[in-house]
Amino acid sequence: MTQVQVNFFDVPQIAQDFLFYMMTIKGRSVRTVAAYHVDLRLFFRYLKCAKVLHRLPDNLDDVKCDDLDPNIILNITLSDAYAYLHYIQQQRENGPATRSRKVSALKTFYKYLNTKTTMLKENPLKDLEVPALKKSMPKYLTLEQSMDLLSVVDGPHRERDYCIITLLLNCGMRLSELVGINLQDIREDTIKLLGKGNKERIIYINSACKSAIDAYLRVRETPIKESEKNAFLLSGRNTRLTGRRVEQIVEENLKKAGLSGMGYSPHKLRHTAATLMYQHGNVDIRVLKELLGHANLGTTEIYTHISNKQLEKAAAASPLSSVEAPKAKPRKSGDDADDH
Repeated sequence: MTQVQVNFFDVPQIAQDFLFYMMTIKGRSVRTVAAYHVDLRLFFRYLKCAKVLHRLPDNLDDVKCDDLDPNIILNITLSDAYAYLHYIQQQRENGPATRSRKVSALKTFYKYLNTKTTMLKENPLKDLEVPALKKSMPKYLTLEQSMDLLSVVDGPHRERDYCIITLLLNCGMRLSELVGINLQDIREDTIKLLGKGNKERIIYINSACKSAIDAYLRVRETPIKESEKNAFLLSGRNTRLTGRRVEQIVEENLKKAGLSGMGYSPHKLRHTAATLMYQHGNVDIRVLKELLGHANLGTTEIYTHISNKQLEKAAAASPLSSVEAPKAKPRKSGDDADDH
């Protein structure tokens, strides 16, 4: 799999220590730590301009911050953080979701300084609030659209591509989990997945998934490179399939099914799997949480708000649902006058 390059030397040493701590001790993925790095670097560039240069340019991207005095970092206030968030909202047009991610990076960094080092006795950002996010319903395919998508899969890699879409639609796995599957992870009726935070979980697969996997394995070639032999999904060059290539495969088949341009993606197929299981399979929300690998039940509960059939059933279950309106009485001549 393609790895994100690790190069944290353009931020102050205390930030470098934090980033390597998150990766080596906390076991965060390289991609997650790289995102922390980008967000913290922007904050340090802002501090350099605000506290040292005493001017805030429109663009912070060229500001050098690895020489920022650690005391400036350690002595910030809650007001400094809110001023920074206001700056990136105005100058970089960062929306609530982006600002929320940056707040999360700051809070995690300062919590580390407060609890894992002796540098901070008090966490200055413990009360920093996350920007309110508009909760939107997850986008997903209907059962009919899912069937249409499966029916159009064709081409020289039909078995592989059909297997990819079948697993996404049935198992609700993340894109990174799909491309990370190794041959030994697949058992008779289970697959071991490596999820966020390097957390492993076992999912059960149904007969459709078993059939798709078996069909693909019958035509899967054995890579020459030793490093690639263990990869389950292979490209045309017999190397591990990348997440970007899976996105292209999904988009190609969505287009053939007449579903292109509607915002669907491999992640939306994950939403589709969860929604179909909840709507049509009556799967308990706690079971769905484990299947999807969510850390918190609150993340999974969004699927309880999108089941139109269950809402319809709930409305019909009202004890007053069968009460009919009284029949209109025949009007007598002159009744209309009472309305005035």
